[in-house]
Amino acid sequence: MSNSLRHPKIVIIGAGMTGILMAIKCREKGIQDIVVLEKAGRIGGTWRENTYPGVACDVPAHMYTYSFAMNPDWSRYYAGGSEIQGYFEAMVQRYNLEPLIHCNEEVTASEFNNGQWLISTSAGRQYQADFVFCATGILHHPAYPDIKGLASFTGKVFHTARWNHDVTFDPSVSVGVIGNGSTAAQFIPELVKTGAQVSVFMRTPQWIVRIPDRSIMAWERFLLKHSVLMQRLYRWASTLLIRDFFNKALAGAPIRAWLLDKLVRLNLRFSVKDKDLRDQLTPDFQVGCKRVIVNTTFYTAMQQGNAHLVRDGIAEVTPDGLLMNDGTLHQCDVLVLSTGFKALSYMRPMALVGDNNVAIDEAWKDKIEAYHSVLLKDYPNFFLMLGPHTPIANFSVIAMSEVQGDYIMQLIDAWMLGDFDTVAPQQEAVDRYQQFIRDGLKGSTWASGCQSWYLDADGDAIVWPYSWDHYVKVMASPVLADLDLRHVESSSA
Repeated sequence: MSNSLRHPKIVIIGAGMTGILMAIKCREKGIQDIVVLEKAGRIGGTWRENTYPGVACDVPAHMYTYSFAMNPDWSRYYAGGSEIQGYFEAMVQRYNLEPLIHCNEEVTASEFNNGQWLISTSAGRQYQADFVFCATGILHHPAYPDIKGLASFTGKVFHTARWNHDVTFDPSVSVGVIGNGSTAAQFIPELVKTGAQVSVFMRTPQWIVRIPDRSIMAWERFLLKHSVLMQRLYRWASTLLIRDFFNKALAGAPIRAWLLDKLVRLNLRFSVKDKDLRDQLTPDFQVGCKRVIVNTTFYTAMQQGNAHLVRDGIAEVTPDGLLMNDGTLHQCDVLVLSTGFKALSYMRPMALVGDNNVAIDEAWKDKIEAYHSVLLKDYPNFFLMLGPHTPIANFSVIAMSEVQGDYIMQLIDAWMLGDFDTVAPQQEAVDRYQQFIRDGLKGSTWASGCQSWYLDADGDAIVWPYSWDHYVKVMASPVLADLDLRHVESSSA
């Protein structure tokens, strides 16, 4: 690397999948001054946090890897959580990232001043940085239901992201499950297997598509381990399924959308024999308005004798169970809260203060918005990974992070050449981008009227409403005319 290039100081917040990725990308650029701050005691992000029974990724395993570090050793077509956690731990080892990662250091505040960021942590330390990569993810703040009397429950109660492994499930235990998204569809069958009495309190049923999971055969793993071509073939096949079917169906391709609708309805029809139960499990919203669940076991589990579906609304939680609106009391020994995450918290509760002393809560008081998902107007040299309008219908989050990472590193290249000291989007560019998103959402499945974690406070979806190919095109290269590029006189001091 030429000595004429500047060498940035970079702080990465979060040591999950995206934080690890960005550390690798920085290392590839020859950047040495990198600090990764992780709030927990070890790396892993969502795969560290979620350890509930049956936890797995709903994206095919061979697609759920870094494109430059494919894994030939997956044991199943849809990998389990511990296996995925192991993959990211292996990446940290392979790229010698351990010296960069500071665990048990939660970022409490980040403040921009005079061309640099000052980052404060729970450990009482401070770091200066030219750039901050916020890789905190969107599914790390558990959302707890606002139900009257929840604190009065005398049994065991916990959120799925804080699974209590000290609790034993057997036929003598009565379990109440509140919520029925992707997580619930994975762990409920596991609880049913224990013989416990499992009552599922379901407000809204979900559409489920059946894509058979299976073990990767020994001969397949042998070929994958000894052939990069085979790894690429498996990855290509998985990507083809998600990109050219799921993604385009949910983005509005008529034939694919019709086929997906038929697939989920046929799955429900042939999986659930009892018509009354089937009717109760039939959603009343358009396929894709909520994230489509990929699962093969939930319908079977709900037809077992120890599984009970409850569709009446919950009036309140009592010390020994759940009281329904019709006056029925369901007694429970354990309550499991499968109520999702505060997806729109992003980097908060970190106190983020940008240019002109603008706090993030003030900047976003009317609307959460960003330019190309990653750039915020009043926050120069701050990159929000997986920000608003990143989620792409049932797609690989790793692929999204790689595209965003490549976009960001192009700006880092320009900074290293001295083209600018600070970068942020112009307001006109932010407004234009938001209109582009709104145009795509008009008449889409996400605007069809269901309740979902995809929606902001105004009921507007924060998803990417176009195809994956379109996303790659838009993120291919920064449009410099849209950016406020500045030189800071004191930056060389």
